[in-house]
Amino acid sequence: MSLTFEQALSQHKQKGLYRERKVLQSLLGMRRRYNGKIFCSFSSNDYLGLSQHPTVIKSFKQAADEYGVGSGSSHFLGAYNRFHHELELALAEFLNFPKVLVFSTGYMANLGILGSLLQRRTAVFADKLSHASLIDGAKLNTAIFKRYSHNNLVSLEKHLMQSISQQKFIMTDGVFSMDGDIALLPSLVEIGQKFSSTLLVDDAHGIGVLGKNGIGICELFGCKPDILSGGFGKAFGCFGGFVASNEVIIENLIQFARPYMYTTGLPPASAKAAHTSLLLLQAESWRREKLQSLITYFKQMAQQLDLPILPSQTPIQPILINNTEQTMALSAYLLQNGFLVNAIRPPTVPENTSRLRISLSALHTENEIDRLLEQIAIGLKLIKINDNPIR
Repeated sequence: MSLTFEQALSQHKQKGLYRERKVLQSLLGMRRRYNGKIFCSFSSNDYLGLSQHPTVIKSFKQAADEYGVGSGSSHFLGAYNRFHHELELALAEFLNFPKVLVFSTGYMANLGILGSLLQRRTAVFADKLSHASLIDGAKLNTAIFKRYSHNNLVSLEKHLMQSISQQKFIMTDGVFSMDGDIALLPSLVEIGQKFSSTLLVDDAHGIGVLGKNGIGICELFGCKPDILSGGFGKAFGCFGGFVASNEVIIENLIQFARPYMYTTGLPPASAKAAHTSLLLLQAESWRREKLQSLITYFKQMAQQLDLPILPSQTPIQPILINNTEQTMALSAYLLQNGFLVNAIRPPTVPENTSRLRISLSALHTENEIDRLLEQIAIGLKLIKINDNPIR
């Protein structure tokens, strides 16, 4: 018997999975104002702090003055702008790919790739922790969809060996958004070639952060997938998404990707801001260096406090609690003490793997990290003492 809409919501609440939005009133650096109270945020993906960079803001305003706030139509009906074109050329050069295509969002970029390149009998093999946009794109466009165990290449090869499909796709995140660990790109490239498979990597959380120059997972390992996707909402501090690949694949996307063809184009001001951020993340390498220093510091201090952190070398530093109710309680405790840290629970992560997802930025300080970790340690002790959620 199917649930009514009301029953589904009630059941969702009872499981502790109900989500509520907070109304952001203002922000400065990693400080956020909600309901008149200031919090230190550890929930932003603005890894380099570029969303508030005065040069990025200035370029956005200048482009908006010239072209308006919105793009006004789809790319084929006149929205494709010189700022889109310049961004695509600059990003292709930066990433060392033949061509780049800019999408309105990163989610749409992945849906567009899979919707235009997959056939119903294409076999798709995805890391179990791949982003929802990759999973949704595969489910919508192929009848043969397998998920291999996270970063388990033996599991992947087993699936590939059993496949009789003529066309095969392997897809994965570059940096996994909830665990913070990194895909094994060199081995994936090798397996892709061995089984004549197209390799798609979504490096939304890696570009700008990984590698000496911030080029991402490709620079970190010195090799490239067939298709690279990403977004401007993380290290770029902006908005939008993109796909990088060879000329044939990009042309296929232009001609057949429905999320590209049938939606309003990315506003010119957003494209110009993203281009400015691209230049800054190359010129201001101190941001990436500071971020790496804070990651190292966070891990050292968390280990000294014996906190249950996952083995991540990226700005995403999860603290595994497992129990959903206790995770929610700890997040609420931190909020009471001035820290905004999101509780991540199913279905975003698998059952019994609820965690605090701490996200570091170059705008954070060591003192803020110290105070956060101190409060987490106190909160965890309260949970253990009471053996029930903090109220």
